[in-house]
Amino acid sequence: MKFEREKDDFQRDGYVVIRQLLPENEFRILTQNIERYIRDVVPTLDEVDAFYQDRRQPETLKQLQGMEQDEFFDSYRGHRKWIEVAETLLDERVVALGPEWFNKPPGTDHPTPAHQDNYYFNLKPANVLSIWMAMDRVDADNGCLRYLPGSHHHGVRPHQATLTLGFSQGVAGYTEEESAREVPIFLDAGDVVVHHGNTIHSAMANISATRHRPAFAMVVKGVSCRRDEEGFARYQAAATAQREALT
Repeated sequence: MKFEREKDDFQRDGYVVIRQLLPENEFRILTQNIERYIRDVVPTLDEVDAFYQDRRQPETLKQLQGMEQDEFFDSYRGHRKWIEVAETLLDERVVALGPEWFNKPPGTDHPTPAHQDNYYFNLKPANVLSIWMAMDRVDADNGCLRYLPGSHHHGVRPHQATLTLGFSQGVAGYTEEESAREVPIFLDAGDVVVHHGNTIHSAMANISATRHRPAFAMVVKGVSCRRDEEGFARYQAAATAQREALT
């Protein structure tokens, strides 16, 4: 099976980079549909599905959720290459959740706090991963992802409220020493980084003058996963309170 070589790195570190996941024509089709969605659909969305740094400035769009409401992105959840990556790394049949789009507009001060995705998902067992595809060059200047190697082995840590819209909770008590051990991940357009749901990761602000940092991602879970409804309800309440405070 493909991606078996990446499996050891994923199991050890909690993340792995796969270069040029898609053929060029498939990457172009995905790019065109993201552009269409932003142009035609996003203006109709409310603040639950489209987050802006400043809603009065469309160029500050920073995050999209619920993209599966669109026919193309609903069907994209079954894309063979994305599913194959997840089934190899998770060792079971999988289900892809809703696609998402992330951006860091240039010159905006919104670093992503250190967090674990499964604090948001509340899945047990935590056999879940995110496949995060760079839609343009990603490096230190425009806010690349940073991972704490091996952090997925220690479960979900307590989180606390943050001031970052779209990431309402961050790891509580995250130390400077832990932050210093984070590994920055540089990607070219079409590269992906895949991380486990319990892997701690963050991103710095985009300090570039003109470059955005667009990325397309899908969360994929094993069929054995079940959601902890009480934990998810607590997260939803915290997210709603944070959104109301910041908007």
